[in-house]
Amino acid sequence: MKTIKVNVVTPDGPVHESDVEMVIAKAESGELGILAGHIPMVAPLKIGAVHLKNGSDSEYIAVNGGILEVRPDQVTVLAQSAELAEEIDYDRALRAKERAEQRLHAQKSEHVDFRRAELALQRAMNRLSIVEKKY
Repeated sequence: MKTIKVNVVTPDGPVHESDVEMVIAKAESGELGILAGHIPMVAPLKIGAVHLKNGSDSEYIAVNGGILEVRPDQVTVLAQSAELAEEIDYDRALRAKERAEQRLHAQKSEHVDFRRAELALQRAMNRLSIVEKKY
């Protein structure tokens, strides 16, 4: 099967580069599957996993929003932040999830920014799901 080059980049620099058979990502408009030769497109990404498939091998990258740019021979993910599964600290992500849940359950009188807490919860849950898929 033909491969396509994938680059995942954040403001801090490159996170991942490889040649894969398929890229699966969650865009604002829905889940996208990209193969070599895909038509050019740009799509905003949701908080979620970028799934890289190469035969029976899979690799997951936790992405916290950004933009996906597709060209026939290359996919570039410009993410606000991104982490490879092996770089995620499971305990830290679990604590972040618990803090976000506590904020969401707090009384309105505590002046909690609920949208910010919801996003923090989504990011933590994404990171946890990536680590769990690794094993």
